[in-house]
Amino acid sequence: MTELKFTVESAGVRLDRFLADHCPGISRSQLQKLVEQDFVLVNGMPFKAGRKLSPGDAVNVTLPEAEPEEPGAESISLNIVYEDEHLLVIDKPAGLVVHPAPGHSRHTLVNALLAHCPELARAPKRDRPGIVHRLDKDTSGLMVVAKSTEVQERLIHQFSSRTVKKTYLALVDGIVTERQGVIEGPIGRDPDDRKLMAIVEGGREARTRFRVVEYHGTHTLLEAMPETGRTHQIRVHLAAIGHPVCGDRMYGRKSSQLRRQFLHAARLAFVHPVTGKSMEYSSPLPAELIQVLPLIKSRGL
Repeated sequence: MTELKFTVESAGVRLDRFLADHCPGISRSQLQKLVEQDFVLVNGMPFKAGRKLSPGDAVNVTLPEAEPEEPGAESISLNIVYEDEHLLVIDKPAGLVVHPAPGHSRHTLVNALLAHCPELARAPKRDRPGIVHRLDKDTSGLMVVAKSTEVQERLIHQFSSRTVKKTYLALVDGIVTERQGVIEGPIGRDPDDRKLMAIVEGGREARTRFRVVEYHGTHTLLEAMPETGRTHQIRVHLAAIGHPVCGDRMYGRKSSQLRRQFLHAARLAFVHPVTGKSMEYSSPLPAELIQVLPLIKSRGL
């Protein structure tokens, strides 16, 4: 990533106008996206594009690496739970990146989808055709994918209006004494490490409900139900209350028993955007996670 630093000299200029004047090589739409994704900070805090600046304000712009080339079809096996002419529900394995990004230009879910559904190659969102929501690379579980732009937009609306129900299983460090509860904290880019997310003042609203399923030695198996869809939300929220997801190297610690974070999208419920039918699917814990549970008491994590 490249970082640009500026100091405001004049009063009353809008942030978006300031950026347009000082970053002539970047389009207005790209600058807007950088602001929305908290890659632009004013005095260390995210700002709205229309906010007016003051003399002396420090404006930092972080430029992510260049977008990868347009993805192509690749023959990658998919575990399809449900499929019709409008959408499909897949059970994503850990290790599979959802869409191309710097460092992962090939062998992604999008590449697999383009091979399975060639019509997606005509989608306007060429880098993320059919993608409605995402799971982190090392999170396994259920995802719904659209086969057309209209269905994609309808499903995205369901997610944004918070009518989609998602339930994750997470094994966390420590004993969670509160049997159920809610974690609330606005999430944005970590000002100290732009590759991470954190609970920050001025971040986007984020809310996660949780329920204790059972205890395993000095660890707790939880159901986590995110009511919003921020990047790394469950991982950030659980780490914030002192119970990071086991095996999460970014927000917790690595594990001798786990090769990835113990986080699985176990249930997904939504309304079919065409038929109006209620759809609900479940996915059992993958074998590599199940086999860890009886080892915890004797070997630890």
